[in-house]
Amino acid sequence: MNAIVQRNEFANELALPDTAATAVAAQAKALIEARYIMAIRRPRDMDVVRERMLKECARPSFAAVARYTKPIGKDKSKWPTGPSIRFAEAAVRNMTNITVETMTVYDDREKRIVRVTVTDLEANVPYSQDVTISKTIERRQKKDGDTVLATRTNSYGDILYILEATDDDIINKQQALISKAVRTLGLRLIPGDIVDECMDQVLLTQRNADAEDPDAAKRKLFDAFATLGVRAEQIKEYLGHDAASLAPKELVDLRALYSAIRDGEATWRDVMDERAAKAEARSSSLDAVRAAAAAKKVAPAKGAAIDVIESRAADAPALTFAEVADRLQQAATPDALAEAADLIGAVHDEQQREELAAIYRERSEKVGA
Repeated sequence: MNAIVQRNEFANELALPDTAATAVAAQAKALIEARYIMAIRRPRDMDVVRERMLKECARPSFAAVARYTKPIGKDKSKWPTGPSIRFAEAAVRNMTNITVETMTVYDDREKRIVRVTVTDLEANVPYSQDVTISKTIERRQKKDGDTVLATRTNSYGDILYILEATDDDIINKQQALISKAVRTLGLRLIPGDIVDECMDQVLLTQRNADAEDPDAAKRKLFDAFATLGVRAEQIKEYLGHDAASLAPKELVDLRALYSAIRDGEATWRDVMDERAAKAEARSSSLDAVRAAAAAKKVAPAKGAAIDVIESRAADAPALTFAEVADRLQQAATPDALAEAADLIGAVHDEQQREELAAIYRERSEKVGA
């Protein structure tokens, strides 16, 4: 059989083609064509996708890791919360006809750049993102054999060592960053209404599971944190009580934090730092309340009773007028009324404090306080 040769116009030799590269290119082309052909022949049914995703979210074990919360900022109510990496992976799988590809586009001693591409084969819509993996790690202590590249001082005054990362460290960082990119890109291809409905189902599943056996739910959650190196006493410190029993909202919040830490979105130190910042802000607010209460006293008809209220209010957190008024109206015993009265001084507006004092006097006559 005659061999096919290729003439080199700038040399006197005839060059044989690179059969290995040609074979690889032909294989890649055939694989891509096969994916698109199968996507055309077997298109997805969005009703089926929705049904499968809701079924996934109805499983307690999946619902426990389907949401994450990232501690950013002092206001806990504004912490970013959304579908976790595990949810995105399940969504991509149930959507079908979506391909996820990673390719290293740059690599040297200091960093590696990996391109992550998520493509909807039916719509021919690709999304891509370049992920940069630095080949260094930070630690508070160094061990024998570590290569120290530099040092820095953090906001707490601790010295951190910037070390050359090992192969295992690089792989762990790379997998975590790739997973985040897949979640970000993959969720762009999932209809938003399905994602929202699934998140509602996740919360419902968690509440139902907790209602059946709250103690078992707490133990399971504490055991899950233990696998991440977070001890029970650290969780109790974050909650601010002994955790003999957890409120349903506390269970939901802790699960979301667990997912964020496990997926590499945050660390337990981040969680505690944000809690400390919030406590500091609350302390500053209480100082302002105490200063205002000392400067302007509530003028009551029964001065002695309101003096007692203001002395108790020094330790009360800032609350709204409606919240304190509701507590006063609901108080049915002298002790309950006294506890509600403790909160009057935490309302910033002077006129509202006077109105609350009037409500207190009216309620004290009815309950015999």
